[in-house]
Amino acid sequence: MPTIIDIQGLTKTYAGGFEALKSVDLQINEGEIFALLGPNGAGKTTLINIVCGIVNPTAGRVLVGGHDIVTEFRETRARIGLVPQELPTESFETVWNTCRFSRGLFGKGADAAHLEKVLRSVSLWDKKDSPCMQLSGGMKRRVLIAKALAHEPEILFLDEPTAGVDVELRQDMWGVVKDLRAEGVTVILTTHYIEEAEQLAERVGVINHGEIIVVEEKDRLMRELGKKQLTLHLYDELGAVPSMLDNYGLELSDDRFELTYTYDTKGEHTGITDLIKDLRDAGIRFNDLQTSQSSLEDIFVDLVNTGR
Repeated sequence: MPTIIDIQGLTKTYAGGFEALKSVDLQINEGEIFALLGPNGAGKTTLINIVCGIVNPTAGRVLVGGHDIVTEFRETRARIGLVPQELPTESFETVWNTCRFSRGLFGKGADAAHLEKVLRSVSLWDKKDSPCMQLSGGMKRRVLIAKALAHEPEILFLDEPTAGVDVELRQDMWGVVKDLRAEGVTVILTTHYIEEAEQLAERVGVINHGEIIVVEEKDRLMRELGKKQLTLHLYDELGAVPSMLDNYGLELSDDRFELTYTYDTKGEHTGITDLIKDLRDAGIRFNDLQTSQSSLEDIFVDLVNTGR
């Protein structure tokens, strides 16, 4: 797929000397859903705000659809919709007028059919005449998405789009994002909900301390960095792991009735067959076993803690 956002050597240093971004290079493909993950203060929002023209970079260059965000600001900003992390201040304006005004800001002519489509897609059509200040927090977040889509952008940035909303609404928003992807909109989201990235994203980038740690296809990331665990439920309480089993790195549960063996999914040999034989030789019996695989959250935590 062609690149729609090309970030080259992006650096942001604030007046106090804090370096929020450190020579970031990142390419976003046209039509993909890309998840940018990172702990608080990692630089996610700073990166988004620079691409959207809200914050000026200290160094580096960003191209949106081949256009420079600094020298061709109007051209690039018109291609982008932004759903910010913070909810807006209370507004007496109606949902419909809020979205209509947002569309006009980008020089787009009136299009009632498009606005209706957008409001229906985020389940706000029945609230179109309601003042925004009367809506719940979840509904206000939907309004932010509707505003961002009002001018028909090619790219949509979602900065913590489901923060503070209930599970049902989060599921609804996931559906909206998938529909946008099907229509060809490029979606970049930051999220604290790792399951959100696991559900939606095709590629994942991890940022920490202003630096990109890894960018990879989600499935490949989980396959290459994920680990599997085999848990054996023992017949009898085990006082300690015999020394003859030290090579397996087994972990004994607190109740001493479970042994956990962690192995690399990329390895040619899992070692499970040898382990079971050695357990038998050691006189350790088990009545059940189960396997589990690392989630994207496990991989994310490992990447942030180790810096890869």
